Amino acid sequence: KKRYWGLALPIWEYPDGTFEVIGSFEELKARAVEGWEQFEGHTPHRPYIDHVKIRHPVTGLIGRRVPDVGNPWLDAGIVAYSTLRYRTDRAYWERWFPADFITESFPGQFRNWFYSLIAMSTVLEGKMPTRTILGYATLLDEKGEPMHKSKGNAIEFNEAADRAGADVMRWLYARQRYEDNLLFGYNALNEVRRQVILPLWNVYAFFVTYANADGWTPDASLKAHDAAWSLAQRFALSTLDRWILARLAETINTVDERLSAFDARPAVLAIESFIEDLSNWYVRRSRERFWGSVMTDDKQAAYATLYTVLTNLARLIAPIVPFLSEVMWQNLINGVSVEAAQDNGDAFSVHHQPYPEARPLDEEARALLREMALVRTVVALGHNTRAQSKVKVRQPLSKITIVANDEVRRAVLSQRALIEDELNVKSIEFADQESELVTYRVAADARKLGKKLGADFPRVREALAHMPTDRVVSAVRAGQPLQVDGVELLPDEVIVQPVPREGLIVAGEDGIVVGLDTTLTETLIQEGLAREVIRRINDLRKAANLNVSDRITTTYKATPRLAAAIAAFSEFVRNETLSIALREGEPEGTHTDTDSFDGETLTIGIRKV
Repeated sequence: KKRYWGLALPIWEYPDGTFEVIGSFEELKARAVEGWEQFEGHTPHRPYIDHVKIRHPVTGLIGRRVPDVGNPWLDAGIVAYSTLRYRTDRAYWERWFPADFITESFPGQFRNWFYSLIAMSTVLEGKMPTRTILGYATLLDEKGEPMHKSKGNAIEFNEAADRAGADVMRWLYARQRYEDNLLFGYNALNEVRRQVILPLWNVYAFFVTYANADGWTPDASLKAHDAAWSLAQRFALSTLDRWILARLAETINTVDERLSAFDARPAVLAIESFIEDLSNWYVRRSRERFWGSVMTDDKQAAYATLYTVLTNLARLIAPIVPFLSEVMWQNLINGVSVEAAQDNGDAFSVHHQPYPEARPLDEEARALLREMALVRTVVALGHNTRAQSKVKVRQPLSKITIVANDEVRRAVLSQRALIEDELNVKSIEFADQESELVTYRVAADARKLGKKLGADFPRVREALAHMPTDRVVSAVRAGQPLQVDGVELLPDEVIVQPVPREGLIVAGEDGIVVGLDTTLTETLIQEGLAREVIRRINDLRKAANLNVSDRITTTYKATPRLAAAIAAFSEFVRNETLSIALREGEPEGTHTDTDSFDGETLTIGIRKV
C-alpha cells in the first residue's frame, strides 16, 4: 500500500522543515520544476507523483513530497468522482452517478470504504454515491475457525477450484446468507454438488442420451428465446409438460425479481427448487414417454418440452455457474463441444444471449401449479405410509383412501392415474371423515394435569376415559375446553392419539389424511415379484453396457412361485426390459446373473438382438 495504492499525501516538504499543501493538478503543474513529464498522464499515486519537485516561492529551496501515504480506503472513497470525470466532464459524471451496486465484506469495510464513500460524497454533493451496498460476512473453515496457512486449515483457491469445481464454489457462495459467516470446506462443496449440480447434470445427460438414441434434433423454432411460451400451439402437451413450463415461468419470475434487487440467495434457492421438481417429478414421471422406438406425438412433446426447459435453464443459471451453463448451451443449441465452438468461431455463447424475461402467469397456469402442489402433498403422504409399512415400493398395493376437502378431491381425480402409478396402488378411494380410517385413544396429560389437579387427577382421568371418544376428539380438534366431572380441561391438556384401523397405515398433513391398505393378495404378490425381476434384468442391461434402445432376448430359471409370477406378467416384463423374447429354460446369453430375494431364486441370461 505504501508503494502504490496508498493515498499519496499532497504535502511537499523543504530542507528547512517548512512545508506546503498542494490543492490541485493545475497548481502542482504550475509549481513543478522537475519530474512533471514522468507524472503526467498518471493518477496521483506512487511512484509517479514522487518524481515531481517544487520550488519555495521565497527561499528558493526545492521541496519533495513526503513519503507517507494515507489509508487507501480514503483514496477509494472518492472513486465515485475521480473515475467518472467529475472535474472535467460533468455531463458524463451525471450519466453514471450514483453507482447501481457495490459490494465488499461488511466487517472489513463499514468503517473504511463504505464510510469514506458516503462521507466524501456527502461533502461534495450531499448525495449517496451508490443505490445499493451489499456487505457480507466473512469466510471461515468448516469448524467456524479463521483460515491460516500456519494452522493448516487454509484452502488455496486453485486447489478448491480444481478439486471441487469453480461452479460448485460459485453456487455455494451465491446461496449463502449475506449476514452469516460462510463455513467453507469440501464437505459443504460436496453437498452443493450432490444436491444441485449432479441432479441438473443427470437431467441433461438423460435428455442427451435418449435424444441421441432416437436421432431427435430440435428445429429452428425450438431454439428461439420465446419457444417455451408457444409450445402448446405446436405440440400435444401433457399435464406434466404444461406444469413444468408453468414452473419454469414461475422460477424465471422469482429469479428476475430477486437478482434485480441484488439478492442472490432467494434466486438460487428458487432455481434449486425448480431443479428438484424437474429431476424428481417431471423427468421421473415422464421417463416411459422417452422409451420405445416409435416417435409418437406424446414423445415429440416430451422432447420439445424438456429441450426448451434445459435451454432456458442454461440461460437462467449462466451468471451463477458460467462453465456448466456454457457446456449445456453449446451442445443443446449448436451440437458441439465448448472447444469446438471456440475453434469454429461460429457458435454463440450462452453469455451472449438475452436473459430470460419475467412473464405474468395466466389463471390456467396458476391453477395447474396449485393442483400439482396438492397432488404432490397427497403423494408425499402416500410415500410416508409406504415407508411406515415396510412394504417395498415395487410391491403393488390395492388402494389408498383419502380424506380431504373438495379442492384436493378435484386435484386427485384430475391426476388419478399419475398418483396411482407413483404410489404403486391399484385404486384411489375417498372417505368423508378421518374416523373411517382410524380409531382414537384419548388420555389426560399427566405432565400438565398432575400438578394442576393434585389428588383429583385420578378421578378426572377415569371420568375422561369413560366419555364418548368422538365428543372428546371433536372438542380438542376444535380447540374448545372440555367439562369432565366438574373440572374444565383445556384442549392441550388432553392427548388425542389416532390409531389406524387394522390393515391400514395412516398419515396426515394440512387437512389431508391418507390411509394405505397393506393387505396383499396373491395377484399383488405376483406382480411385485415380476417387478423385482424387471429390476434385475435392467441392472444386467446396464452391466452389459447396452444402449437404452437395444432389444434383447431373455432366458431365465426360477423357483416355482417366481416362475409362476413371471408367466402371469410376461408381457409386462418384456415391455419394461425391451425383451423381444422371454423364455424359461437354462439361462444363456452374453451376460448372466443369479440372485435371491423374497425367498425366491432367479438366474437370468440376456443377449443383444
